[in-house]
Amino acid sequence: MRTRYGIPLIAVATALALSGCVVNTAPTPTPTETAKVTVDKDAVALLPADIKAAGKLIVGVDATYPPNEFKNDNGDAIGWDVDLMDAVAAKLGLTTDYRIAKFDSIIPNVVGGRYDVGSSSFTDNKEREKVVDFVNYYTAGIQWASQKGKTVDPDHACGLKVAVQTGTVEDTDELPAKSLACTDAGKSAIQVLKYDGQDQATNAVALGQADAMSADSPITGYAIALQPTKLQAAGETFDVAPYGIAVGKGSSLADAIKLAFQDLVDDGTYKRILDKWGVADGAIDPITINAGANG
Repeated sequence: MRTRYGIPLIAVATALALSGCVVNTAPTPTPTETAKVTVDKDAVALLPADIKAAGKLIVGVDATYPPNEFKNDNGDAIGWDVDLMDAVAAKLGLTTDYRIAKFDSIIPNVVGGRYDVGSSSFTDNKEREKVVDFVNYYTAGIQWASQKGKTVDPDHACGLKVAVQTGTVEDTDELPAKSLACTDAGKSAIQVLKYDGQDQATNAVALGQADAMSADSPITGYAIALQPTKLQAAGETFDVAPYGIAVGKGSSLADAIKLAFQDLVDDGTYKRILDKWGVADGAIDPITINAGANG
Protein backbone atom coordinates (compact mmCIF):
# COMPACT_ATOMS: atom_id res chain seq x y z
CA MET A 1 0.00 0.00 0.00
CA ARG A 2 1.05 3.59 -0.48
CA THR A 3 2.29 5.26 2.68
CA ARG A 4 1.20 8.83 1.79
CA TYR A 5 -2.39 9.89 1.19
CA GLY A 6 -2.08 13.67 1.12
CA ILE A 7 0.45 16.03 -0.45
CA PRO A 8 0.64 19.33 1.46
CA LEU A 9 1.10 22.11 -1.09
CA ILE A 10 2.75 24.33 1.48
CA ALA A 11 5.64 21.87 1.89
CA VAL A 12 6.69 22.33 -1.72
CA ALA A 13 6.06 26.06 -1.86
CA THR A 14 7.84 26.80 1.40
CA ALA A 15 10.93 24.77 0.57
CA LEU A 16 11.30 26.45 -2.79
CA ALA A 17 10.54 29.94 -1.51
CA LEU A 18 13.25 29.60 1.13
CA SER A 19 15.73 28.61 -1.58
CA GLY A 20 15.44 32.11 -3.06
CA CYS A 21 13.62 31.17 -6.27
CA VAL A 22 12.32 33.98 -8.47
CA VAL A 23 10.27 34.04 -11.66
CA ASN A 24 11.77 31.93 -14.46
CA THR A 25 14.80 31.04 -12.36
CA ALA A 26 15.39 27.37 -11.56
CA PRO A 27 17.18 26.41 -8.33
CA THR A 28 20.81 25.48 -8.84
CA PRO A 29 20.93 21.75 -8.12
CA THR A 30 23.50 20.52 -5.68
CA PRO A 31 25.57 17.51 -6.80
CA THR A 32 23.40 14.46 -7.20
CA GLU A 33 23.66 11.37 -5.06
CA THR A 34 24.70 9.25 -8.06
CA ALA A 35 28.39 9.27 -7.20
CA LYS A 36 27.60 7.63 -3.84
CA VAL A 37 25.44 4.84 -5.30
CA THR A 38 26.77 1.28 -5.24
CA VAL A 39 25.75 -1.27 -7.88
CA ASP A 40 23.06 -3.79 -6.87
CA LYS A 41 24.17 -7.08 -8.44
CA ASP A 42 20.78 -8.72 -7.88
CA ALA A 43 19.06 -5.92 -9.78
CA VAL A 44 21.66 -6.07 -12.57
CA ALA A 45 20.93 -9.79 -12.98
CA LEU A 46 17.34 -8.93 -13.91
CA LEU A 47 18.28 -6.56 -16.75
CA PRO A 48 17.36 -7.53 -20.32
CA ALA A 49 20.51 -8.63 -22.16
CA ASP A 50 20.38 -5.85 -24.76
CA ILE A 51 20.22 -3.09 -22.15
CA LYS A 52 23.02 -4.65 -20.11
CA ALA A 53 25.18 -4.86 -23.23
CA ALA A 54 24.42 -1.25 -24.20
CA GLY A 55 25.45 -0.02 -20.75
CA LYS A 56 22.81 2.70 -20.69
CA LEU A 57 19.12 3.40 -20.24
CA ILE A 58 17.45 5.43 -22.97
CA VAL A 59 14.96 7.60 -21.07
CA GLY A 60 12.09 9.54 -22.62
CA VAL A 61 11.35 12.74 -20.69
CA ASP A 62 9.25 15.86 -21.17
CA ALA A 63 11.45 18.57 -19.64
CA THR A 64 8.73 21.20 -19.19
CA TYR A 65 7.42 20.10 -15.78
CA PRO A 66 9.46 21.78 -13.02
CA PRO A 67 10.56 20.83 -10.43
CA ASN A 68 10.11 17.22 -11.55
CA GLU A 69 11.67 17.45 -15.01
CA PHE A 70 12.89 20.62 -16.73
CA LYS A 71 15.92 22.05 -18.55
CA ASN A 72 18.97 23.87 -17.22
CA ASP A 73 20.64 26.71 -19.09
CA ASN A 74 22.48 24.19 -21.28
CA GLY A 75 19.26 22.48 -22.32
CA ASP A 76 19.94 19.35 -20.27
CA ALA A 77 17.19 17.58 -18.34
CA ILE A 78 17.30 18.23 -14.58
CA GLY A 79 14.89 17.89 -11.65
CA TRP A 80 14.20 15.50 -8.81
CA ASP A 81 12.74 12.90 -11.17
CA VAL A 82 15.94 13.08 -13.23
CA ASP A 83 18.08 12.74 -10.10
CA LEU A 84 16.13 9.64 -9.10
CA MET A 85 16.46 8.10 -12.57
CA ASP A 86 20.22 8.76 -12.55
CA ALA A 87 20.49 7.01 -9.19
CA VAL A 88 18.43 4.03 -10.39
CA ALA A 89 20.65 3.68 -13.45
CA ALA A 90 23.76 3.80 -11.25
CA LYS A 91 22.32 0.99 -9.10
CA LEU A 92 21.98 -1.01 -12.32
CA GLY A 93 25.53 -0.23 -13.43
CA LEU A 94 24.20 1.90 -16.28
CA THR A 95 24.29 5.51 -17.45
CA THR A 96 21.28 7.54 -18.58
CA ASP A 97 20.65 8.85 -22.08
CA TYR A 98 17.79 11.36 -21.92
CA ARG A 99 15.66 11.96 -25.00
CA ILE A 100 13.60 15.12 -24.50
CA ALA A 101 10.17 14.73 -26.10
CA LYS A 102 6.56 15.84 -25.90
CA PHE A 103 4.74 14.21 -23.02
CA ASP A 104 2.11 12.39 -25.08
CA SER A 105 4.76 10.85 -27.37
CA ILE A 106 6.77 9.13 -24.64
CA ILE A 107 4.65 6.06 -23.88
CA PRO A 108 4.17 5.26 -27.59
CA ASN A 109 7.95 5.40 -27.99
CA VAL A 110 8.41 3.06 -25.02
CA VAL A 111 5.92 0.66 -26.60
CA GLY A 112 7.71 0.97 -29.94
CA GLY A 113 11.12 0.27 -28.40
CA ARG A 114 12.68 3.65 -29.14
CA TYR A 115 13.02 4.39 -25.42
CA ASP A 116 13.81 1.84 -22.72
CA VAL A 117 11.74 3.76 -20.16
CA GLY A 118 9.58 6.83 -19.81
CA SER A 119 10.32 8.95 -16.74
CA SER A 120 8.09 11.99 -16.82
CA SER A 121 5.78 12.12 -13.80
CA PHE A 122 3.39 9.58 -15.31
CA THR A 123 0.30 8.91 -13.24
CA ASP A 124 -0.15 5.14 -13.19
CA ASN A 125 -3.71 4.22 -14.20
CA LYS A 126 -5.51 1.24 -15.67
CA GLU A 127 -5.75 2.74 -19.15
CA ARG A 128 -2.00 3.30 -19.45
CA GLU A 129 -1.31 -0.12 -17.94
CA LYS A 130 -2.91 -1.69 -20.99
CA VAL A 131 0.22 -0.86 -22.99
CA VAL A 132 3.06 -0.46 -20.44
CA ASP A 133 4.02 -1.54 -16.94
CA PHE A 134 4.78 1.02 -14.24
CA VAL A 135 7.33 0.92 -11.44
CA ASN A 136 5.68 3.08 -8.76
CA TYR A 137 8.00 5.36 -6.78
CA TYR A 138 5.99 8.42 -5.62
CA THR A 139 2.49 9.75 -5.03
CA ALA A 140 1.07 13.11 -6.08
CA GLY A 141 -2.35 14.70 -6.19
CA ILE A 142 -4.00 17.29 -8.41
CA GLN A 143 -3.76 20.93 -7.36
CA TRP A 144 -5.30 23.93 -9.10
CA ALA A 145 -3.90 27.46 -9.18
CA SER A 146 -5.52 30.74 -10.17
CA GLN A 147 -4.32 34.26 -10.80
CA LYS A 148 -3.39 36.06 -7.58
CA GLY A 149 -6.48 37.62 -6.00
CA LYS A 150 -8.95 35.63 -8.11
CA THR A 151 -10.97 33.01 -6.23
CA VAL A 152 -11.55 29.78 -8.17
CA ASP A 153 -13.19 26.64 -6.79
CA PRO A 154 -12.22 23.48 -8.73
CA ASP A 155 -15.57 21.95 -7.77
CA HIS A 156 -17.48 24.87 -9.28
CA ALA A 157 -15.56 25.64 -12.46
CA CYS A 158 -18.35 25.52 -15.08
CA GLY A 159 -17.75 28.04 -17.84
CA LEU A 160 -14.19 28.83 -16.75
CA LYS A 161 -11.06 28.62 -18.88
CA VAL A 162 -8.68 26.06 -17.40
CA ALA A 163 -5.14 25.49 -18.71
CA VAL A 164 -3.53 22.04 -18.80
CA GLN A 165 -0.63 20.23 -20.42
CA THR A 166 -1.78 17.99 -23.26
CA GLY A 167 -1.86 14.28 -22.44
CA THR A 168 -1.77 14.61 -18.66
CA VAL A 169 -4.40 12.99 -16.43
CA GLU A 170 -5.76 16.47 -15.81
CA ASP A 171 -6.35 16.77 -19.56
CA THR A 172 -7.59 13.25 -20.33
CA ASP A 173 -9.53 12.38 -17.17
CA GLU A 174 -10.11 15.12 -14.62
CA LEU A 175 -11.34 18.06 -16.70
CA PRO A 176 -13.49 16.05 -19.16
CA ALA A 177 -15.32 14.52 -16.18
CA LYS A 178 -15.81 17.89 -14.50
CA SER A 179 -16.98 19.49 -17.75
CA LEU A 180 -19.46 16.68 -18.41
CA ALA A 181 -20.91 17.17 -14.93
CA CYS A 182 -21.39 20.83 -15.81
CA THR A 183 -23.25 20.18 -19.05
CA ASP A 184 -25.32 17.39 -17.48
CA ALA A 185 -26.46 19.98 -14.93
CA GLY A 186 -27.41 22.40 -17.70
CA LYS A 187 -24.41 24.65 -17.07
CA SER A 188 -21.65 25.85 -19.41
CA ALA A 189 -18.82 23.45 -20.17
CA ILE A 190 -15.32 24.07 -18.88
CA GLN A 191 -13.16 25.59 -21.62
CA VAL A 192 -10.03 23.43 -21.58
CA LEU A 193 -6.97 25.25 -22.91
CA LYS A 194 -4.38 22.65 -23.93
CA TYR A 195 -0.66 23.37 -24.17
CA ASP A 196 2.30 21.23 -25.23
CA GLY A 197 4.32 22.33 -22.19
CA GLN A 198 3.33 22.93 -18.56
CA ASP A 199 5.29 26.19 -18.59
CA GLN A 200 2.91 27.49 -21.27
CA ALA A 201 -0.14 26.46 -19.25
CA THR A 202 1.23 28.16 -16.15
CA ASN A 203 1.99 31.37 -18.04
CA ALA A 204 -1.55 31.44 -19.44
CA VAL A 205 -2.86 31.80 -15.89
CA ALA A 206 -0.20 34.29 -14.82
CA LEU A 207 -1.05 36.47 -17.86
CA GLY A 208 -4.80 36.23 -17.30
CA GLN A 209 -5.45 34.20 -20.46
CA ALA A 210 -6.91 31.37 -18.35
CA ASP A 211 -8.90 31.46 -15.12
CA ALA A 212 -6.99 28.56 -13.60
CA MET A 213 -4.58 25.71 -14.27
CA SER A 214 -4.72 22.09 -13.16
CA ALA A 215 -1.52 20.12 -12.64
CA ASP A 216 0.15 17.66 -10.28
CA SER A 217 0.65 19.04 -6.78
CA PRO A 218 4.48 19.38 -6.87
CA ILE A 219 4.27 21.26 -10.16
CA THR A 220 1.60 23.69 -8.95
CA GLY A 221 3.44 24.29 -5.69
CA TYR A 222 6.63 25.05 -7.58
CA ALA A 223 4.85 27.41 -9.98
CA ILE A 224 3.33 29.37 -7.09
CA ALA A 225 6.70 29.57 -5.33
CA LEU A 226 8.30 31.01 -8.48
CA GLN A 227 5.51 33.53 -9.13
CA PRO A 228 3.94 34.33 -5.74
CA THR A 229 2.69 37.74 -6.87
CA LYS A 230 0.89 36.27 -9.88
CA LEU A 231 -0.39 32.85 -8.77
CA GLN A 232 -2.18 31.36 -5.77
CA ALA A 233 -3.53 27.94 -4.79
CA ALA A 234 -7.13 27.29 -5.76
CA GLY A 235 -8.74 24.74 -3.46
CA GLU A 236 -7.07 21.74 -1.85
CA THR A 237 -5.07 18.84 -3.27
CA PHE A 238 -7.23 15.92 -4.41
CA ASP A 239 -7.12 12.59 -6.29
CA VAL A 240 -3.76 11.44 -4.92
CA ALA A 241 -2.34 8.69 -7.17
CA PRO A 242 0.97 6.91 -7.85
CA TYR A 243 3.67 8.04 -10.26
CA GLY A 244 5.33 5.32 -12.28
CA ILE A 245 8.34 4.74 -14.53
CA ALA A 246 6.89 3.41 -17.82
CA VAL A 247 8.48 0.17 -19.04
CA GLY A 248 7.65 -2.17 -21.93
CA LYS A 249 4.80 -4.52 -21.06
CA GLY A 250 6.06 -7.74 -19.50
CA SER A 251 9.73 -6.71 -19.57
CA SER A 252 12.06 -7.90 -16.80
CA LEU A 253 13.36 -4.32 -16.78
CA ALA A 254 10.44 -3.43 -14.50
CA ASP A 255 11.64 -5.91 -11.87
CA ALA A 256 15.22 -4.65 -12.19
CA ILE A 257 14.15 -1.01 -11.72
CA LYS A 258 11.86 -1.92 -8.83
CA LEU A 259 14.70 -3.67 -6.99
CA ALA A 260 17.12 -0.81 -7.71
CA PHE A 261 14.58 1.75 -6.48
CA GLN A 262 13.90 -0.22 -3.31
CA ASP A 263 17.63 -0.36 -2.63
CA LEU A 264 17.75 3.45 -2.94
CA VAL A 265 14.89 3.71 -0.45
CA ASP A 266 16.62 1.36 1.98
CA ASP A 267 20.03 3.07 1.84
CA GLY A 268 18.56 6.58 2.23
CA THR A 269 19.51 7.92 -1.22
CA TYR A 270 15.87 8.20 -2.29
CA LYS A 271 14.88 10.40 0.64
CA ARG A 272 17.97 12.59 0.35
CA ILE A 273 17.09 13.38 -3.26
CA LEU A 274 13.48 14.18 -2.42
CA ASP A 275 14.53 16.30 0.56
CA LYS A 276 16.92 18.28 -1.64
CA TRP A 277 14.01 19.33 -3.85
CA GLY A 278 11.48 19.81 -1.06
CA VAL A 279 9.10 17.08 -2.28
CA ALA A 280 9.54 14.32 0.30
CA ASP A 281 5.84 14.32 1.26
CA GLY A 282 5.10 12.09 -1.73
CA ALA A 283 7.65 9.42 -0.77
CA ILE A 284 6.52 5.80 -0.67
CA ASP A 285 7.83 2.54 0.76
CA PRO A 286 7.75 -0.13 -0.57
CA ILE A 287 8.29 0.44 -4.28
CA THR A 288 5.59 -1.37 -6.29
CA ILE A 289 4.57 -2.32 -9.82
CA ASN A 290 1.25 -1.37 -11.45
CA ALA A 291 -0.32 0.13 -8.35
CA GLY A 292 -2.80 1.99 -10.54
CA ALA A 293 -4.61 -1.28 -11.20
CA ASN A 294 -3.66 -3.15 -8.06
CA GLY A 295 -4.37 -0.35 -5.56
